[in-house]
Amino acid sequence: MKKTTAPIPFAGSQLDQTRHVCAFFNNDDEEYRVLLPFIRDGFQRGHKAIHVVNPDQREDHLQRLSAAGIDAAAAQQSGQMELRINRDVYLPDGRFDADRMIAAFEQLASGNAGGEFPLSRICCRMDWTVTDQSHIDDVIEFESRVNDVWRRHEDAVICTYHLGQFRGDEVIDVMRTHPMVIIGGILQQNPFYIPPDEFLTEFRQRRALRGSSSSPAA
Repeated sequence: MKKTTAPIPFAGSQLDQTRHVCAFFNNDDEEYRVLLPFIRDGFQRGHKAIHVVNPDQREDHLQRLSAAGIDAAAAQQSGQMELRINRDVYLPDGRFDADRMIAAFEQLASGNAGGEFPLSRICCRMDWTVTDQSHIDDVIEFESRVNDVWRRHEDAVICTYHLGQFRGDEVIDVMRTHPMVIIGGILQQNPFYIPPDEFLTEFRQRRALRGSSSSPAA
């Protein structure tokens, strides 16, 4: 859909027509140095903030928001901010269900949220995927499929990955599922992005080959 809201300044560039971003960082300090101006700008513009963080990250996250001049308690009370734990969001019953998650994000999208806020800025910390490697392929498929949700809405969606926790091939596949990417703290159009129909066909073929090669011989 055509975006009707103004471009969003972010990480030395702007989010305009395409707003699904994978952001690669080396550590928390680098991540917050990039994200906090974007988060603060969202509050000033009256956008909704949905932050999905690690279980042990919650208090540090609130402290960093406070240090940036953001009254998180007031924002939560007014409904402008939601702070959620990533494992509760993605694994509510201990398993990852891509169809369920796509439906959940469709419900979170500003076009379905009652109109109180013009759009949402959603920041999701993706560390939970490495606690059980059985999830990673399903998550990569989900990251590709969910582009069909975000192209219909104006929300900005930032998926943050810490590089030291993922294999190189996983980083490449994650990058190929996002039309925008942050590397070295700079936002740019992602030249490696592949649209869902094309990516999913290739990726599922690779999964099937890996599965057949790892199957025990009869």
